[in-house]
Amino acid sequence: MIRTILLAGTLVFAAAGQVVPAGAGNPYARAAQLPARILSFTAEPASLKPGQSTTLKWATENQSSATLDPDIGTVVARGSRQVSPAATTTYTLTVHGAKDQVLTKEVTVTVAGTTPVTAKNAAPAKKEIPRMPDGKPNLSGVYNAIFPGTFFQGGPAMNIAGVPGPAETKPVLKAGAEKFKVVRGPNDAGLTSDCRPTGLPQSYFAPYQWQIVQSLDKVVILYEYPHLFRVIPTHGGPHQADLDPTWMGDSIGRWEGDTLVVDVTGFNDKTELPGGFRHTESLHVIERFRRINYDQLEYTATIEDPNVFERPWVVNRIFPLRPELEKVDEFVCENNEDYSKYFKKE
Repeated sequence: MIRTILLAGTLVFAAAGQVVPAGAGNPYARAAQLPARILSFTAEPASLKPGQSTTLKWATENQSSATLDPDIGTVVARGSRQVSPAATTTYTLTVHGAKDQVLTKEVTVTVAGTTPVTAKNAAPAKKEIPRMPDGKPNLSGVYNAIFPGTFFQGGPAMNIAGVPGPAETKPVLKAGAEKFKVVRGPNDAGLTSDCRPTGLPQSYFAPYQWQIVQSLDKVVILYEYPHLFRVIPTHGGPHQADLDPTWMGDSIGRWEGDTLVVDVTGFNDKTELPGGFRHTESLHVIERFRRINYDQLEYTATIEDPNVFERPWVVNRIFPLRPELEKVDEFVCENNEDYSKYFKKE
């Protein structure tokens, strides 16, 4: 866990006794420089009879990734896993941190009367894209959101370098629509300070996981931040007439081969678009979801609002699967209040 502390007027990041001066630059980038650590790795019990199980428990911090071998793979920073080894097995926890840091710790589980297994050196078998009973690709899973990117509000529309990807196009404001470009003042707390729904496709531009749950006739998307959800029927029918404007819009999906295409309309005008643009209730977003392999999901969104932009524009991202996560976590967001009104200005 990383804590932010104010010491003698200097902001620092602390993690289990480690203190790193905040210095200049983005605080998230500074926090990412903290070295990784393995706090504990145990097997309880460590000695078994054939057929019995043990529980592996581990705790790490500041890691960019963590894996457990053999056979388990990527794991969360702190967790547990019940295993039933057929023979005496040595499990290795490997943690990667900043600046190519690599840490390992081993735990041996002894199974009475067995010969220790030899570590597997062969590359893991390539996993195929899972499919539903109807043959459609199964998009279900937890995916990582975008970071860095337009999380830094008011920044470039495409990525931190302002360079669009090969499938992306730049937004072009219509003449007279300059008022729709967001310009944040020095006291502006930012887009996410009020805990309101983020809209589309901005929901994918926050540094929190999101999850797809797929059935034969609908897809549900759960966004950890700020605890949003969408239920998307995949029958491909038209939208209902005279939709009430909503934060996340009205979504209707259809399949084009192995690509899920989601047509979204019926937005209110209270959300922002990537790169810091407001929009009107005429916003129309067409999303495309395609699982390009087992571990990656391609997302493309075509954005149009004839009251704001000269032409439709496109954002495109590749989201990595988080196989170690079964679900997104609960996120509780309390509405922040502007306390400046309570202080007198000298």
